[in-house]
Amino acid sequence: MRISLPIRGLLLISLSVGISEFAQAVSESIPGTANPYLAGMPDGSTAPPDQAPYQSPVEITGLNLSTGRILTFTGTTGGVSNTPTCAGTNCSSADGNVYNGVLFYDHESGSQNGISDIRAPINSLLGIFLTDSAPSLLSPPSKLDFQTIGLNFTALSPKLQQVFFIGDGRTSGGVTQEFSIPASATRLFLGTMDGNEWSNNSGAIVVDIVQSVPEPHTYAMYIAGLGVMVFMTGRRKAPSTIPIEMRA
Repeated sequence: MRISLPIRGLLLISLSVGISEFAQAVSESIPGTANPYLAGMPDGSTAPPDQAPYQSPVEITGLNLSTGRILTFTGTTGGVSNTPTCAGTNCSSADGNVYNGVLFYDHESGSQNGISDIRAPINSLLGIFLTDSAPSLLSPPSKLDFQTIGLNFTALSPKLQQVFFIGDGRTSGGVTQEFSIPASATRLFLGTMDGNEWSNNSGAIVVDIVQSVPEPHTYAMYIAGLGVMVFMTGRRKAPSTIPIEMRA
């Protein structure tokens, strides 16, 4: 069977298929012992009393951060505790919990190993972006205070070496929060919030990390399609339809 489709229709189909995005996604388990202040540091490095690699945070692999765009964190399960026993309300969720009557804590040592200080809920899920260089070679950026910022932001743009709150990746209303990947970032580490001494922590948080990136052929197809459209519209005598043979 032969049918005829308008050339313009074919071009629009090609363009709509070409202009698309796909998502890269990985799943990781983040232990309560994952100290963000050891991110990107070689074995033997310390954030006293913790030491790499024993209390190092988890480096997320399987993503291409150099493509930029947005990260989301979904499907979080489990919880961690800043004590040796992860149970009850002290191990409730990735958003953290009240400990000794207090929700928000600072890192007691402030910035460390070139990594910023942070104020965030204890036992919450945290992240940090780095380049390929050891963070200790550079000065730390400013501190993010999430008691002031709040936990219900819809979008966040952390700097390199700036520890940021992730929690369960959603606002209290269930809206997925978006995290911009900073320019030059090549590595992402996930850890947990504590004031000091991650080595005696317990539990784990499982999370899916999703990155939206443009497909490699997106822009090439878009430009090529526009070129063909201009060429065809400039030739008035060109046929307005193209026959297509379809076989049963």
